[in-house]
Amino acid sequence: MTTMLQPQIILLKEGTDTSQGKAQLVSNINACTVVADAVRTTLGPRGMDKLIHDDKGNTTISNDGATIMKLLDIVHPASKVLVDIAKSQDSEVGDGTTTVVLLAGEFLKEAKPFIEDGVHPQNLIRSYRTASYLAINRIKELAVSIEGKSLEEKKGLLAKCAATTLSSKLIGGEKEFFASMVVDAVIAIGNDDRLNLIGIKKVPGGNMRDSFLVNGVAFKKTFSYAGFEQQPKKFLSPKILLLNIELELKSEKENAEIRLSDPLQYQSIVDAEWNIIYDKLDKCVQSGAKIVLSRLAIGDLATQYFADRDIFCAGRVTEEDLQRVAAATGGTVQTTVNNIVDEVLGSCEVFEEKQVGNERFNIFSGCPSALTATIVLRGGADQFIEEAERSLHDAIMIVRRALKNSTVVAGGGAIDMEISRYLRQHARTIAGKSQLFINSYAKALEVIPRQLSDNAGFDATDVLNKLRQKHALPSGEGALYGVDINTGGILDSFANFVWEPSVVKINAINAATEAACLILSVDETVKNPKSESAQGEAAASAMGRGRGGAAFRGRGRGMRRR
Repeated sequence: MTTMLQPQIILLKEGTDTSQGKAQLVSNINACTVVADAVRTTLGPRGMDKLIHDDKGNTTISNDGATIMKLLDIVHPASKVLVDIAKSQDSEVGDGTTTVVLLAGEFLKEAKPFIEDGVHPQNLIRSYRTASYLAINRIKELAVSIEGKSLEEKKGLLAKCAATTLSSKLIGGEKEFFASMVVDAVIAIGNDDRLNLIGIKKVPGGNMRDSFLVNGVAFKKTFSYAGFEQQPKKFLSPKILLLNIELELKSEKENAEIRLSDPLQYQSIVDAEWNIIYDKLDKCVQSGAKIVLSRLAIGDLATQYFADRDIFCAGRVTEEDLQRVAAATGGTVQTTVNNIVDEVLGSCEVFEEKQVGNERFNIFSGCPSALTATIVLRGGADQFIEEAERSLHDAIMIVRRALKNSTVVAGGGAIDMEISRYLRQHARTIAGKSQLFINSYAKALEVIPRQLSDNAGFDATDVLNKLRQKHALPSGEGALYGVDINTGGILDSFANFVWEPSVVKINAINAATEAACLILSVDETVKNPKSESAQGEAAASAMGRGRGGAAFRGRGRGMRRR
């Protein structure tokens, strides 16, 4: 009897919460389903928006999946995986963030009854990975290349991709207007990957159609001193000098001491200071530049000096804007005014200062390098302009991806239905349980057309039945049919230019499958309690900080520490 009594082994700290087995896996699946339900209604052209009010009092209105996931501040450890995949989809492709969260949630929802029935999670994971591999290969087969077209044709095709993305955003009503603007901006920066070369400036007031694209750089007028009014505000083919130095009289940073034997010498020191600044300004003028921009301050003396010589100057230009001017005009930012040669000066066809709303903008257009563009956004409310900026960011990312990986697939749920049909058909050739799991994966893919119909207010069952019947045609002619959100029927998405880059779908299916497999592979959740000693130390240090003021209040400046 005594040999059977085992001593109790204490492995984890007291208060540690551990849950394992089927129950905690189902709990994790439920948590992920709740997160997917939070963004479910934002999918598609008729998707609703979410208004999120954070602890700092900021209000955000958005239907961008990644933005909502970031702002929701989710604390459940398993659900955080969905936040991560939304972020990765946003940074990698730019669009499809709601899709990826919905798919992951639906894959888990379909897996839940199998888990409850005692199926081993590894069997599900294996089948899901196989299904994902088959789905991605099928997408690649169905994708249509837009390579080898003329620039005009390509622009039209890219505008269709941008319009598909923008149709589900707040600015969807003006999608054609913004789509062509986005395509022009992306083509302007060429093969450069840096997104910050496309600047988006927001000016409240006016309406959306007052927004415009500058093929070059535009930035808000910087702080200026007296004398600025006398400077010319428009130049044709000017030379541009970019600096990273101050052009104003400055007091010494260090304490300097000069001993004079003759009071007249004081004047020579003052003159020397003035000569230094005048010498700098003379060198700027002799360079032949008509526009001088500096990241640091250009003082009142320099402003007046340049105004007298018909030169435009602006100080305290932000680093980002100065770099974009350098990229567009072909200039180089200088840290000294000595030996300024023509090679370091930039140039553009037209420079002008223009009133936009109640702001003044400095606009450089017709730039030779032209590797930058600026979109100036107008609109009524601040939140509206913020959401318009997020929408344009998605569209810009999509157009860039479509340019690089020039294959597109039919949107509007068409590609999802086709893969679902293909996987169901494939599942029939497999013996064993795996057939059921691949079937459930195929069913999960139908969530996209179903949700598109629901969000548009149509009968999802009716629409899905029509789609299933069309996609099941043996000739394969129904492969491009998706949801028609205007009539509640179905239509050929491809012929109606509802396109999205194939990379968006491939990335979404990959990320959603990985996230679902990751959550299914967790069999135990261990939650460590906060260490009591750590809490005690934190409290002690807080008390020490509180008393510190009283303890040392008496010590004056310069007294030695005991």
